[in-house]
Amino acid sequence: MAETTSVSNHHARAVRLWLLCVAAMIFMTLVVGGATRLTESGLSITEWKPVTGVLPPLSDSDWRIEFQAYQAIPQYREFNRGMSLDAFKAIYWWEWAHRLLARSTGAVFLVPFLFFLARGWVPPRLRVRLWAIFGAGAFLGLVGWWMVSSGLAGSGRVSVSQYRLAFHLTLATVIYAAVLWSAQQITPQPPVKEPRRLRVGALVIAVMILIQIYLGALVAGLDAGLVFNTWPLIDGAFVPNAARLWFLHPAWRNLFENTLTVQFDHRMMAYAIWLAAMFHAND
Repeated sequence: MAETTSVSNHHARAVRLWLLCVAAMIFMTLVVGGATRLTESGLSITEWKPVTGVLPPLSDSDWRIEFQAYQAIPQYREFNRGMSLDAFKAIYWWEWAHRLLARSTGAVFLVPFLFFLARGWVPPRLRVRLWAIFGAGAFLGLVGWWMVSSGLAGSGRVSVSQYRLAFHLTLATVIYAAVLWSAQQITPQPPVKEPRRLRVGALVIAVMILIQIYLGALVAGLDAGLVFNTWPLIDGAFVPNAARLWFLHPAWRNLFENTLTVQFDHRMMAYAIWLAAMFHAND
């Protein structure tokens, strides 16, 4: 049901356009975040400075300070020892761009939101939802630093925790979906009476896709795709030997830490989504 009570269609369209712009920025942030992961850039900035961190290093001495901080963490010592300052700058800019986009998205959300609230352009029921989305976005920033901190000095890791990476990406996806849903709900729409089974089927597929995104983040966090890179067989079989899938104890750890099990689950979920979508399309 569209949420436009007491709000003119003109104002509703303005709010909808704003939400679509926010969604586009979230999407760009996700894309740059993916590139940051692929380039192993996520640990290049070793501090979280929500305000002053907006500015990158502006002098040679600033760059040397940042580089020295990076040289103190395990990733440099075990993975990038001997890296040049220019090479460090390349990975630094990816992480800085990711953080800047995230901060900019928060500003693009909050400033127009306060303006629309002051003008009374946001329907009452939508106000609570949008404040919840903003709160989730702020929490996402905290989760991002929590994720990065897992790969810094003292952890013994050369990358971030796959658990935290998966949670970070999944929460960002949920926020993105919530923003798009809110934008879709805010404009008048003709009533549609779809069968209940179609709505349930669509919801099931959406949940499956969200789980698949979580599993994909686990694969990325463990670099499992580099370990097992053949298809349709994986480890020489369509279904690997159970002893290889379940050798960690307790057994649940295999679902999150066993590279073979994590990628196998990711592939099986992809097949399941494809089948569910085919059944749904023919329903």
